[in-house]
Amino acid sequence: MQGALRSFLSNGNIFKNAVLQHIRPMTPLMQPVMFSRFESMTASRMEEQGFESTTISDVLKAKGKSADGSWLWCTTEDSVYEAVKSMTHHNVGALVVVKPGAKEALAGIITERDYLRKIIVQGRSSKSTKVGDIMTEENKLITVTPDTKVLRAMQLMTDNRIRHIPVVDGKGMLGMVSIGDVVRAVVSEHREELDRLNAYIQGGY
Repeated sequence: MQGALRSFLSNGNIFKNAVLQHIRPMTPLMQPVMFSRFESMTASRMEEQGFESTTISDVLKAKGKSADGSWLWCTTEDSVYEAVKSMTHHNVGALVVVKPGAKEALAGIITERDYLRKIIVQGRSSKSTKVGDIMTEENKLITVTPDTKVLRAMQLMTDNRIRHIPVVDGKGMLGMVSIGDVVRAVVSEHREELDRLNAYIQGGY
């Protein structure tokens, strides 16, 4: 899947090219007008309204405060068993870890991968091991802000082979997005760009 995502990132312009191939040849006199008009549209309208403009803030808004693990969390003192039980119950692959009594004080993140590598493989007990003992600590976390572009978030996730990334700002923890959230946002953005190109070709601009 990581290879497919890298290919998607490096070949994003294929969406535009696929549409532009359907433009019928024009006379030399019409071509400069056509491309001048197209360049103007891509430089202003597209930059303003669509292509590669979606941010992590948009993704969080689309998910909603209670959707698919955006706010699922555990504390450093919880057992790994309880954390994994929560992940299974809510069908998510990671939980934000906070300090006891401070929900927005990010301490780290625990994922299914942590459970497999640090509990199962090592033969440890999930019921007697605390989340704080196996989590990825805050100082090692890769995070994004609400203003981060979704393509940048996707690049961070694929380059670092991670599937979940916390969203933070100057005040603390805001939520978390998964690789699935980011991919859906990128696909939606490219689809909207195709719609704009089609509207342009058909005289909508």
